[in-house]
Amino acid sequence: MTFHEIKTAIQLQFGEAQIDSIETGPQPIIVIPADLLADICQFLHQDARFYFDFLACITAIDNGPGLATMELIYNLTSLPYQHDLTLKIVFPRNTDEQPLPSVPTVSHIWRTADWHEREAFDLLGINFKDHPDLRRILLPEDWEGHPLRKDYVAQERYHGIHVKYENDIPNNDRS
Repeated sequence: MTFHEIKTAIQLQFGEAQIDSIETGPQPIIVIPADLLADICQFLHQDARFYFDFLACITAIDNGPGLATMELIYNLTSLPYQHDLTLKIVFPRNTDEQPLPSVPTVSHIWRTADWHEREAFDLLGINFKDHPDLRRILLPEDWEGHPLRKDYVAQERYHGIHVKYENDIPNNDRS
């Protein structure tokens, strides 16, 4: 099945106006609305024409306060059909006064999403609605903030341990 056939099937099922694509570069991407993420993933997993049975990776990106958006990129594979698909959602980033951005979980579709989503929550502060166990996975539970956010400021000390030193490179100067 080709990328265009998969994209067309999604458009027919969920509405053409809501589905877009980025077809430059080595891997074309289907861009979908965040609120349809779980439904589209369930469709791609269950429909016998596609059977995307493997979630290889979820990548989370903070585009910073300037763009005020975040992204999640899902790399799917159908092992029996030997084809890959990349899905992308773009959603509003929160400010300090707002609750964390929230998107639907896909952990009920692919169990591996449990860990990927917990990592995105831990490092970027993305909340996954209906996740069965959304808590930090890499940092301690009482860690302040989400270190991969563009505007993250490290706390000076954590339980008496120096976390930030005067020589530290400011977060926005890091590559």
